[in-house]
Amino acid sequence: MQVKTSLEFDEVIRQCHDIFFKKTLDYGTAWRILRPQSITDQIYIKALRIRTLEGNTQAMIDEDIPSEFIGIINYSVMALIQLELGEEDGMHLEPDQANALYFKQIAETKNLMISKNHDYGEAWRKMRVSSMTDLILMKLLRIKQIEDNQGGTLISEGVKAGYQDILNYSVFALIKLILPENISISSHQE
Repeated sequence: MQVKTSLEFDEVIRQCHDIFFKKTLDYGTAWRILRPQSITDQIYIKALRIRTLEGNTQAMIDEDIPSEFIGIINYSVMALIQLELGEEDGMHLEPDQANALYFKQIAETKNLMISKNHDYGEAWRKMRVSSMTDLILMKLLRIKQIEDNQGGTLISEGVKAGYQDILNYSVFALIKLILPENISISSHQE
């Protein structure tokens, strides 16, 4: 099952990265102006919209739940990059540099997912997407509290771990929402 999850993770990230890369070509790395707290708020808005859409049958704007989860994944990567680089490294990143940083954060987060998935026995497969949305919102509220405390924690893992968990729950949600039930391992190993 771990191989299947790894391939599904990669397919979701491929779709997310495609959007990230195209937006980088369109807008550059204007997102570098955002402080981590602003990115947290942007992710919160997207997660809250997902929760609203899960309770409503009609959306008023043309972005569906999977699109919002893709946005959460890409904003989570941006947040992780911001935490690593800080403000002193300047706003502008070349597309190749932004890509390298994107995939570095994805690799770290995927490794965390593989470890947790092993220990939890792929429990996420039995979860409802709405529960994942709630967990993302809870993690965001925790991050906001840590940010309000200037990063200080007594026992918590911290902001980086929160963003990584949010990213992984969003990938799991997208696996459940957009990937076929029985993804073929052989067709994705080319």
